[in-house]
Amino acid sequence: MHKQRRYAFIAIFLLSLLACNFTSLNAAEPPPAAQPDAATAPTMASAPSQALPAELIQPDDLVYLGAFRLPSGDEPPQTFAYGGNAMTFNPDNNTLFITGHERIAYGAVPDGAQVAEVSIPAPSLARNLEELNTAEFVQDFANIFEDHFIEFQEIPKVGLQYLNHPVTGPLLHVAWGEHLQRDEFPSHGWFSPNLSAPDFQGEWFIGNENMYSVNGYMFDIPTEWANAYTGGMLLATGRMRDGGQGGMGPTLFAYTPWNADGSPPPSGTHLDDVPLLLYENAYNTEDIYHAMNGYQHPDAWEGGAWMNAPGGKTAVLFAGTKSNGEKYWYGYVNAAGPEYACVDPRHNDDFTTCRLADGSPCPPEDFSGCCDEDAGTCVTGRGWWSTRFDAEFILFNPNDLAQVASGELEPWEPQPYAVVDIDERLFFNPPEWDVEQLGTGDQRRDRIGDVAYDRANGLLYVLELYGDGAKPLVHVWQVQP
Repeated sequence: MHKQRRYAFIAIFLLSLLACNFTSLNAAEPPPAAQPDAATAPTMASAPSQALPAELIQPDDLVYLGAFRLPSGDEPPQTFAYGGNAMTFNPDNNTLFITGHERIAYGAVPDGAQVAEVSIPAPSLARNLEELNTAEFVQDFANIFEDHFIEFQEIPKVGLQYLNHPVTGPLLHVAWGEHLQRDEFPSHGWFSPNLSAPDFQGEWFIGNENMYSVNGYMFDIPTEWANAYTGGMLLATGRMRDGGQGGMGPTLFAYTPWNADGSPPPSGTHLDDVPLLLYENAYNTEDIYHAMNGYQHPDAWEGGAWMNAPGGKTAVLFAGTKSNGEKYWYGYVNAAGPEYACVDPRHNDDFTTCRLADGSPCPPEDFSGCCDEDAGTCVTGRGWWSTRFDAEFILFNPNDLAQVASGELEPWEPQPYAVVDIDERLFFNPPEWDVEQLGTGDQRRDRIGDVAYDRANGLLYVLELYGDGAKPLVHVWQVQP
């Protein structure tokens, strides 16, 4: 198992060598949007200028309940080890659907990212893994995506959302992308929650949006809000890609992937969408502007939820690993200490490889590099690094997104109204052979995976990556009324 995973990381590391040149990717414009027929196109409501009243969820309203483990299994792809890319809550069964071991290119794990359904045991506040309760399989792993998204093999990004709509019945909606994204291939679909007969439908584009902006996470939008501002579009999809290549902050788009009679649109359709959140893209500018407050290029928002507490409070939440360093850079960890940068100087002419917290370039001496990858003297894999990472929730006001939908705000104007640091709740327990890729201490990356929300009970489920060795842990918060 360890040897297989090392091969997987070698493939991933080689792929990361291609990810540095911002000017070479996505050079082609996306194909023109197909003209939907009357059955496919949603009826857009005129967005009211007065937003729906809402009392906001505050950090103190989030009460930590504890964590639980996922069931065992060590053989890829039918294992949760190196999984947790996507998760969604099933309110009809009080269960979670979660993806397993990642799909890996070049034949390493070509049938990865299989989907399983698991029970939800009582979370525990114990800090000993052996004392935590363990979920059980409700439906074992199924290779739902065997013949789908076959162009997206390299470091995939996946989002799932369960939605039982009167027109379609219960469905699992999926978004699928990869680290080095291409615009010419569609990224969204749906399938049945009966994993033995998934009847996959799709694949579709989200309008003509940048593919780095649409296919990393998914969640549902409350019906009243969707009817008021998005013409009834109940699904939200987005992505935060490091380096600002999808936007300098989390993105969000509303869409509907079914016709009026509940049937699926033809494969390849460019679905109508309503932008709700979209910051400036690093492909368009070297400057950090029209960005989320405090944005840094190593930021990684991996999950989101539109939370409505039983008492009426609300917020749009994103969860992920936030770079909060005094410096951040593209390159490697510096063996001299976390306060020192270590850029890859071969790309200093391509983009600004090192920046201070305020977005300005680092001092000239920081651009010389500190190791030679070809000589094997670099202590980590290459990528975006920072002097400090934190696991965080950020909360947005839905009324701000309503003003974006109605045209009263630009999609880059909404900002988080609250930040919640959750590091103290995490276990930080990766296998020792993965530390080179993940980093350690303040420089530990990949802290948080996807999240899922139980709206009826105000329960927020959050995946901690590498919390149980190579497996994720599930943490649970409750939103107080």
